[in-house]
Amino acid sequence: MLHTVEQLMTADPLAVKESHTLHDAHNLMREKNIRHIPVIDEDGQLVGMLTQKIMIAKVMNILATYGTLALERKEKQEKVADVMTQDFASVTPDQSLHEVVKFFVENRHGCMPVVDDNNKLLGILTSSDFVRLAAALLS
Repeated sequence: MLHTVEQLMTADPLAVKESHTLHDAHNLMREKNIRHIPVIDEDGQLVGMLTQKIMIAKVMNILATYGTLALERKEKQEKVADVMTQDFASVTPDQSLHEVVKFFVENRHGCMPVVDDNNKLLGILTSSDFVRLAAALLS
């Protein structure tokens, strides 16, 4: 049975650096079919999160303001650091799944980055991980 975040998380998740562009992040989300991307600095420390919700809002704003033809150009001009959220919760690998799942349910979060004591990104835990766990337990 799984008890800790480390046992359920996806280790070494895809991430973008804060210096990457919105275009880089958008392509990564589209190509890998992911909804949440941790944002790291040059040392691999977690500095933000980029979510599908943030991306959609930004793309819609660009489209409404500049039109379809300008989307790619504007995405290439915008840095991830300017769009990412810094208001997010993170967890550590040794935290109990029981405690973390309560947070997911109560706060309706889609994901939580997993970091060590120095805030280095180790993994990501998503609501989909819990759905897969529930499916395995029900089988």
